[in-house]
Amino acid sequence: MTVADRLLRSSAARSYDPDVDVDWSAPPVEGLSYMLEHRCSLYGTPIWHRLTPDQRLELGKHEAASVASVGLWFEFILMRMLTKLAYNGDPTDPRIQYALTETAEECRHSIMFAKMVTTIGCPAYGPRPKIHRLGKILPSLNYGPSMYGSILVAEEVTDRLQREQADSPAIQPLVRMVNRIHIMEEARHIGFARDELLAGIGKLNRVELRYQRHMLAYVSYVVCRSLINPRVYLSVGLDPREARRAALATPHYRETIRFSGEKIMPFLREAGLVGGPGMHWWKESFLV
Repeated sequence: MTVADRLLRSSAARSYDPDVDVDWSAPPVEGLSYMLEHRCSLYGTPIWHRLTPDQRLELGKHEAASVASVGLWFEFILMRMLTKLAYNGDPTDPRIQYALTETAEECRHSIMFAKMVTTIGCPAYGPRPKIHRLGKILPSLNYGPSMYGSILVAEEVTDRLQREQADSPAIQPLVRMVNRIHIMEEARHIGFARDELLAGIGKLNRVELRYQRHMLAYVSYVVCRSLINPRVYLSVGLDPREARRAALATPHYRETIRFSGEKIMPFLREAGLVGGPGMHWWKESFLV
């Protein structure tokens, strides 16, 4: 049985409907967070120490909304890449059928993230405008192993944070349930992307490998730098530029990004996709 066959069976046996499986009407639990404090972008900075406990909760809520809405944006790009794969493939191939199955699951995830953002009362921040524009052309530039590598970075970075929060009693039940659903179904998507990446990496010549390395490194930089939209800082009366500079400069936030990439980076290195000419972008992403 191929990986695609196994994943198709798993999707048929165990999938979720967020409209049914998430209690959207439940009120928030007073005092619980939407993001673990030590994962907030300003944690440990002088600005953080000036915030009141209520402001810290509020900032965590808006950062959770930012991560969810940026995740939603990337799901849109992912669906475009998957449907392009299906358009050019054989619909009787289990790989193509799983790509379509994953597209359907990503549609549900996008709606789930949007409903979570609405329910907690935050804007759908998404990425900054220039990054949003870049996303329009990314499916045309990103293909093959670097496409699957980009999917893995986006999915596994957020997956690591979600797994930490899904098990924490300090997090709001709504957020924990959304995280659990996403973790369960993304495990299949990650398995598919890893298998496809390994199948394609050996077919690249030297020139193509350099292009794919550079593309993956740059997309990974964009993903990691986009998780927290600077506008979130307005929610607690902070200057977005000043707060973003403080977040990017603090070793603690950089360590959070490295923590998020601990599972995927060894895989990408072993596959041969981490190296020149993209090392500048890998370092700027904080993943290495």
